[in-house]
Amino acid sequence: MARKNEEQLTFEFEPIKGFPMLNWKGKHPFKSTVYYPAQLKEKFGESKPYIDKNGNTTDWLNKIFWGDNLQVMSHLLKEFRGKVDLIYIDPPFDSKADYKKVIELRGQTISNDRTSFEEKQYSDIWANDDYLQFMYERFILLRELLSDNGSIYVHCDWRKSHHLRLIMDEVFGPNKFRNEIVWCYSIGGKGDKQFARKHDTLLLFTKTSNYFFNGNDPLVITERKENSHMKTKNDESGRAYQEKTDKKSGKVYRYYVDEGKIPEDYWTDIEQLNREDTEREGYPTQKPARLLERIISASSIIGSIVFDCFMGSRTTQAVAMKLGRRFIGADINLGAIQTTTNRLINVAKETELGDERFTGFEVYNVNNYDVFRNPAEAKRILLEALEIEPLDSSSVYDGEKDGRFYKIIPADVNRIATKADLEGFISNLPYNLFEKKKSESLAEPVLKLTIVCMGHEPDLAAAIIQSLSKYQVDIQVQDVLADRKDLHFKRTSEGTLAIEEGKLIITSFYPLNLMQKLSMQRDNVEDWRQLVDSIMIDFNYDGAVLSEPLVDLPEKNKLVKGIYDIPSNSGKIKVKITDLLSESLELETEVK
Repeated sequence: MARKNEEQLTFEFEPIKGFPMLNWKGKHPFKSTVYYPAQLKEKFGESKPYIDKNGNTTDWLNKIFWGDNLQVMSHLLKEFRGKVDLIYIDPPFDSKADYKKVIELRGQTISNDRTSFEEKQYSDIWANDDYLQFMYERFILLRELLSDNGSIYVHCDWRKSHHLRLIMDEVFGPNKFRNEIVWCYSIGGKGDKQFARKHDTLLLFTKTSNYFFNGNDPLVITERKENSHMKTKNDESGRAYQEKTDKKSGKVYRYYVDEGKIPEDYWTDIEQLNREDTEREGYPTQKPARLLERIISASSIIGSIVFDCFMGSRTTQAVAMKLGRRFIGADINLGAIQTTTNRLINVAKETELGDERFTGFEVYNVNNYDVFRNPAEAKRILLEALEIEPLDSSSVYDGEKDGRFYKIIPADVNRIATKADLEGFISNLPYNLFEKKKSESLAEPVLKLTIVCMGHEPDLAAAIIQSLSKYQVDIQVQDVLADRKDLHFKRTSEGTLAIEEGKLIITSFYPLNLMQKLSMQRDNVEDWRQLVDSIMIDFNYDGAVLSEPLVDLPEKNKLVKGIYDIPSNSGKIKVKITDLLSESLELETEVK
């Protein structure tokens, strides 16, 4: 099966004198990964030809992936190893906070407890060692994807910048470090018994010493201000310049003020977004487009591939599209995927982009990620679907069946199982019982266990067997995506369609999860359109991909239409209704 193909990683770095390395509990090497398949779900716009430096022409569509970025990058290795020219990531900061977004009914002039609520977008709360291993593994894959001329910018703050710098020294090599950029801003960061924290850090590394950098691009340069060691003068045409003389050579250097200059490694000319900023998309950790314009312009050219695997609110992808770069994006958060898709549709429409711009894009799920889009219910659904008897929450195991214990790892289901996930489970096993069983019979296993997971690192069973090497054990791994793909969650939304006089009419829509959060019953839904973020309709659905759909994406606080003209050549019709929580209901009908 394709997903079991193993990708070897070239990374190998043994500790040597003079090159300190960061260590943490549970640190383990990451030398191979498996190939995870991707499922194409949506397609917007057309592909465009790209001519590489060797004169070869390929058709290109930008790509957005929904799933665990470790799986996404493992998938990308097959085609894009060594081909990504610029990586920008804004990963978790380990801020010990939950980031929330205010969800409001559309079309409301007054917001109250019955028309709005805060919904958690993601949690940035980590155990320190888990965070470091998480980033370590992803840096290794990012390095594999980076081209020889490529650069990687890692956005972080005071919490983890020192740790991430050491990990990147190990993975990329300390001699590949180029800059620690301090991005200063005036918003936030109040001081009490400390100086106010008003900057983030950008760590810039490259793959090799032969990397691309253009500090003179108009979107990179900053204003040249008067300073103490260079006086400002005017030339014969009245143009202002600054001048200095090299004391050794006597050479005179002239710098024209209107040409600006390459910025220093502290940036004070780009402000953080405020709450009312028109650029805001409602995503809690959104960064300003101006910041990405400088980074992308400095470290890539038109046609370069830009990659962001912590995509968030789509800023990297939107700026890349405007600047004529090709791009790949990924995120584990469904809200981020929906926000990105909507924004890119608008960017392609609202900007007069030239023929050299790549505006078309595809949306993929990796490793059938959409199967488990409701992680809160995933464990219960798995136990039911696999016909496993659930055990009390006090048990170290999740269920039992036919004399075997079952454990679902990881607990949140929505990512692959790793050896690090096993540590807590193994430490809590009933070793007193194992000793008793061992004394009674050396031939019989003291534990018959099946690990249930959604993708996993190689040799997961072997890791448990090794940890329990003093006992006879029977360990199996059941990958539900490979072994049983007919698992589905209950429908969380309901809706109905009708066709009347050449029009497609959405007659009802009830997003049950959203309605529950708003304490709404069906009877008090005044207008279902208030609950909808967007509607996409494919009037010639091929049964697999939502392709070139009609997109009803209203402006903020406006409502979708709900009634649409059916083209004369329509066949099977697929309708995707996305609610304010970014959860979607897909319905099909056909013109008779």
